[in-house]
Amino acid sequence: MSDFFKDIKPLSYDPDGSDLGFRHYNPDEVFMGKRMEDHLRFAVAYWHSFAWPGGDPFGGQTFDRPWFGETMDMARLKADVAFEMFELLNAPYYCWHDADIRPEGDTFAEGLRNFEEIIDYLGTKMESSKTKLLWGTANLFGNRRFMSGAATNPDPEVFAWSAATVKACMDATHKLDGQNYVLWGGREGYETLLNTDLRRERQQAGRFLQMAVEYKHKIGFKGAILVEPKPQEPTKHQYDFDVATVYGFLKEFGLEDEVQMNIEQGHAILAGHSFEHELALASSLGIFGSIDMNRNDYQSGWDTDQFPNNVPEVALAYYEVLKAGGFTTGGTNFDAKLRRQSLDPVDLVAAHAGAMDVCARGFKAAAAMLEDGTLEAMRDERYAEWDKPEAKAMLEGDLASIAAQVAKDGINPQPRSGRQEILENIVNRFV
Repeated sequence: MSDFFKDIKPLSYDPDGSDLGFRHYNPDEVFMGKRMEDHLRFAVAYWHSFAWPGGDPFGGQTFDRPWFGETMDMARLKADVAFEMFELLNAPYYCWHDADIRPEGDTFAEGLRNFEEIIDYLGTKMESSKTKLLWGTANLFGNRRFMSGAATNPDPEVFAWSAATVKACMDATHKLDGQNYVLWGGREGYETLLNTDLRRERQQAGRFLQMAVEYKHKIGFKGAILVEPKPQEPTKHQYDFDVATVYGFLKEFGLEDEVQMNIEQGHAILAGHSFEHELALASSLGIFGSIDMNRNDYQSGWDTDQFPNNVPEVALAYYEVLKAGGFTTGGTNFDAKLRRQSLDPVDLVAAHAGAMDVCARGFKAAAAMLEDGTLEAMRDERYAEWDKPEAKAMLEGDLASIAAQVAKDGINPQPRSGRQEILENIVNRFV
């Protein structure tokens, strides 16, 4: 045990208690026949909570953590501290990139040895912990070798390095019984068309993803393969801009039945959407998988990755998650980081505790709205005419027959209210 979190006691459901107690998150409270913990499936993001040094685009490191350093001893200390926090939060899951948990190494072979050693260490830690691995992924964006992409890179050697890295990370995720494997193309895009072959890069990215799916089946990995869309940042034109873009990509390469979406609130905002839009669209397309829960600063044009604190927004997101049938292998990963002025260990615990409470409040509101049924009843009423035989027959007809029917019956439709304000008022009764 380290002493990083000394004097901080494990958190529990305590609606009238301390600042660090959960006021709303009661893991054992049952909704729709399932415990809250099993609905929400919270995960801690290793990269932001334990690897991020506290920098931003305009300033460097502000955090001084005792495990910062490129040695295996520091990597093991980082894991010790991480699992201590998982225990304090009673967190059911965590997530990592390979670069978060091991020193880089001077060669691929050295980095792989470091990675495999720390994976064994994490496995040992997990044997005495309730915390499981929600997903693993590869960092194919941080090192300068990825400045022109990973799968989409014009250099075949970078493609090869990336493929080898993904193989290692999939093997590690499988070894630790991870629930999913995520591919996030942080540099899969372009900055100028003057040096870019769009068709070639899309073909490379498509084949890379096909290889990942093929390898999943080869090793018998039962979890989901997830793609996480992200627009604009850091590459100006990302091939994985949003759910709709990724779905078109999956269809092009025959992967729509093999790959699901890991959808992040902040990325949805950067794409010009709402979080609930991206969730609803993924659900309607049959590719909803998991979420990264955070928030952006709406006055800033970049991905600030703040912890969630907006209950109405969170409620609408979980409403779509519940309508999609809830999580199966997915969950709620806090892809969120402290503000760079929040230096103390208690800040790290408090940030997660507050976010878990916000999610719990939003989830309870979402469950209540869905069980109330008013919103869905009004939605059904709006489309009720389409259930009539003549409307269904129209969809199987042609333009000429429809035009003849309009002339024969003297059809002259009048606008009908969408009742948006009434629907918003209904939502506000719950949040």
